[in-house]
Amino acid sequence: MSATLNSRRTRAALRVSARLSGELLLVLVMAAVVLWVVGWMWPVVWPLVVALLLTTLTWPLARFLRRRGVAPALAASVVTVLFLLVAAGTVALIAVPVASQSGELADGVVEGIRRLREWAAGPPLNIDDDQIAHAFDAATARIQDSAGSIANTAVTGVSTVFSGVVTAVLALFLMFFFLKDGPRFLPWLGRQLPGRLATDIPAVAARCWDSLGAFVRSQALVGLLDAVGVGLGLWLLDVPLVLPLAVLTFLAAFVPIVGALFAGFVAVLIALVSNGLTNALLVLAVIIVVQQLEGNVFQPIIQSRGLGLHAAVVLLAVTLGGSLAGIAGSFLAVPVAGLIAVIWNYVREQLSDPPQDPGAGVPDTGVGVPS
Repeated sequence: MSATLNSRRTRAALRVSARLSGELLLVLVMAAVVLWVVGWMWPVVWPLVVALLLTTLTWPLARFLRRRGVAPALAASVVTVLFLLVAAGTVALIAVPVASQSGELADGVVEGIRRLREWAAGPPLNIDDDQIAHAFDAATARIQDSAGSIANTAVTGVSTVFSGVVTAVLALFLMFFFLKDGPRFLPWLGRQLPGRLATDIPAVAARCWDSLGAFVRSQALVGLLDAVGVGLGLWLLDVPLVLPLAVLTFLAAFVPIVGALFAGFVAVLIALVSNGLTNALLVLAVIIVVQQLEGNVFQPIIQSRGLGLHAAVVLLAVTLGGSLAGIAGSFLAVPVAGLIAVIWNYVREQLSDPPQDPGAGVPDTGVGVPS
């Protein structure tokens, strides 16, 4: 005889499910509203984000100067000027040669894809699939169209260039004020909030700042080590475009997992087109060695636990960020996921019961107690 459903329990389960569904729907609507507001305010949000990232890189030097008795305004000014000098030197020594060779780099990628297609069509694979051929043609056309659109934007996109300059200038001014007045922000914020929020919001903001700073600085150092390692290997193997590929490796380090795969793929394609299959395999070996050193030596030493995110979460975050906001979304996906994890951990701490003493509540009978 089969058991019958209990009507009271069934109604209770349906009520709980309906309440949870309604609450989840409200949370999703609120998240959608927040994303819409961020998108609407993006011309202001993007300089603010850039300024925060730059501040995390430059704050250690400003903090060092402030601890040595330098006035906050003077310390912020010195750090900002030094940052501008470093940025100008980078543009003069790296960005100009990279820009001059960007067309050759794009042509090399397209040619590498064509050679891979020819190799896949021959033995031993003998792939003769029209869909794969169309996919390669579409990928090649997409790269060529993207390169053309980028070139047209650089030449004729006056408004885009002007917007970029305004964003950079605004980010620099914001960085200066963050360096100058940053330590006074959380106490000020606590005074503006009522009740418990005056404690919780500054505590969460401080944790998010520490997590963001640790991520950005560690990723920058790891990316620099990757770029030096890969660039040195490419130079020893006489691969062209060493400087652009090294810069690409450094920038790709800020997009975990996906960035390293993309930069390595481009380097192998350039080697294949320029120096042949053997050289491309050697380049692949160099990249694998550098990536193994990064994963097993550099990151454990430099980054420690980092953001504490699983690799699958990082991959999904990068994919979602790229689909929502392109390159900027891929760049910001992992830091945003890390900040969400920090907020979630803080909320869990506040909602969790304090740990119980194993011996609490047990009556003392005196049994077994030595006299």
